[in-house]
Amino acid sequence: MIVKKIHFVIDGTSKAQSFRNKIFNKYKNYPAKISNVIVVLGGDGFMLQTLKKYQKYNKPFYGMNRGTFGFLMNKFKLQNIEKSISRSELVSISPLAAKITTKNYKVFSTFAINEVSLLRQSKQTAYLQIISGEKVIIKKLIADGVLVSSPAGSTAYNLSVNGPILSIKSKKIAVTPISPFRPRRWKGKILPSSALIKIINLNIKKRPVSVVADNLEVRNIKNVTIKTNDSIKFKLLYDKNSSLTKKIKLEQYKKKINFLVEFI
Repeated sequence: MIVKKIHFVIDGTSKAQSFRNKIFNKYKNYPAKISNVIVVLGGDGFMLQTLKKYQKYNKPFYGMNRGTFGFLMNKFKLQNIEKSISRSELVSISPLAAKITTKNYKVFSTFAINEVSLLRQSKQTAYLQIISGEKVIIKKLIADGVLVSSPAGSTAYNLSVNGPILSIKSKKIAVTPISPFRPRRWKGKILPSSALIKIINLNIKKRPVSVVADNLEVRNIKNVTIKTNDSIKFKLLYDKNSSLTKKIKLEQYKKKINFLVEFI
């Protein structure tokens, strides 16, 4: 792509802000609405916030890592940013749409690029029922929680709780338990991205549960429905030697190697 107008979004951390003057001395910061591309300086969390905030402009995003984690980002550079962007590869991802109903019947609609997590709010484990369409996947899951992950988010929280790593073009979503007590050996399930998932809190009064959709939290929930929203496409740009597809494949390889080492 030809890059003439860049809009820079810089995280407020000192690590990201330390390059603010150098960047604006070298590059003009065009308004997001008329830019060709939005360049994001920060970590993965800041990238997720920025994708949602600027989604209305339908622009491609090029991330540069100046945060703690940078799985969604490219390596930071100050020179030849336009050249790097012009040679980058485009990856389109769709978020998970979540409709959350609280115990007081308040309804919140949001979407998550990485995952939607249900977590216990108290010292007691959560009692959850998981339904896909009209099929009950788990009648009663006793656990610290459960999460539903997109392919893009499968290497984040989902991987930390031993969930499967999904290829970016797999058209799948992962349902992964968090510290399951019963059924103890249930490892979760991979479903088509078209699946409509409903998760119900079976004991609202005694065992409260919260929902976290990326960086939005809603507490004391009654249930949540989750489905991939294919009508929304986030366009992410990556350097060819470190594309999101290659990063995911590398994590899949590492997980396979770790499994073999543990098995031996």
